[in-house]
Amino acid sequence: MNRLIISSLLLALAFPFTRNARADSLLVCGFEEVFAVSPETLASGKLEKPWSWRARDRNELPKAVARRFGTTDDCKPIHGGRQILITSSGGGCALVDYPSGDVRWFAVVTNAHSIELLPGNRVVVASSTGEAGNRLVLFDLSQSEKPIWHTPLESAHGVVWDEARQSLWALGLDELRRYSLVDWGSNTPSLKLERSHPLPDQDGHDLQPVPGADDLVATTSHTVSLFNRDSGEFRPHPALKDRAHVKSVAIHPATGKIYFTQGDAPDWWSTSIQSPTAPTRILVKGERVYKIRWLLDEKP
Repeated sequence: MNRLIISSLLLALAFPFTRNARADSLLVCGFEEVFAVSPETLASGKLEKPWSWRARDRNELPKAVARRFGTTDDCKPIHGGRQILITSSGGGCALVDYPSGDVRWFAVVTNAHSIELLPGNRVVVASSTGEAGNRLVLFDLSQSEKPIWHTPLESAHGVVWDEARQSLWALGLDELRRYSLVDWGSNTPSLKLERSHPLPDQDGHDLQPVPGADDLVATTSHTVSLFNRDSGEFRPHPALKDRAHVKSVAIHPATGKIYFTQGDAPDWWSTSIQSPTAPTRILVKGERVYKIRWLLDEKP
């Protein structure tokens, strides 16, 4: 077996989604709609939505809750892309099946800005600024609308579960916190603050793991940074460090392809999806884009 064949086999093992990468989509959210798009189709100038979800179209949601999804701000695929967690700054939170869109769980949380799946069929919601906000709120997915615990965190914006370290990372106004799970097998679970790391600057915004690495990517008001979860140190992101007001960063786990969204000043939304590599800017005409996430085609 020659070296070229061996190298190809090693790449296939290291990057299990490479063969399907062209079929992978981006999940997009901003206003009332969450939808999937193909980056390649977008780059060709076409806005096609093979999948779309609106709260107002779902009969499973009480009307008062559906009205809370006017400005969606996160859309995280879970369980191999079979379900999607959605939040809105209007307060709406939901777990929906993909591709049916059926709602399996819902809640209302002040200025919800992100959500993360935790062990034991639980989720944590980052509740940003507001009279009943500035905190992390814990729910059990077996019960809609019933929080089971909460803890303060000023301007909570991002949450990431770290399976390897059995920790929750949470991004706030000027700090990145690490929490451990407490009494998780009981009916009264909670989170214990283990340590806090000051951010490079204020207004922590998006928090995502870097696939296959010890780093988290964190965005703030003026920069994008990488945070090493073992050393506890921040360093500038090599490709995005000079970008201000970045709302989300999506990194493909196989190809490493990065897409990000950056608010069109003075607005918090954008009319484009950007990348540090070509094509560097893809217009999304008629849309107000806030966050994007990779939706992987994990079919065998």
